[in-house]
Amino acid sequence: MKDFIAKRVLNEANHVMDTNDTIRKTAEIFKVSKSTVHNDLSERLKKIDKNIAESINEIFQDHDRNKHIRGGQITKEKYKKER
Repeated sequence: MKDFIAKRVLNEANHVMDTNDTIRKTAEIFKVSKSTVHNDLSERLKKIDKNIAESINEIFQDHDRNKHIRGGQITKEKYKKER
């Protein structure tokens, strides 16, 4: 793996662990696609640091368990703005 890719993967992982941001938000901040962040944090990170990869996986599982709540909140805010 090229050094700049490994550095990006670790930067993304540290960001997610510090902020608990979603894949979409992380992609926006690092100016890469959601697919790139997903591949970085689900596949490439395992090759770099398995312990960090496990932590990230737990965060993403939590996001998955709570996404229906976030979606409902966003929809509620959207309709408040339209009124």
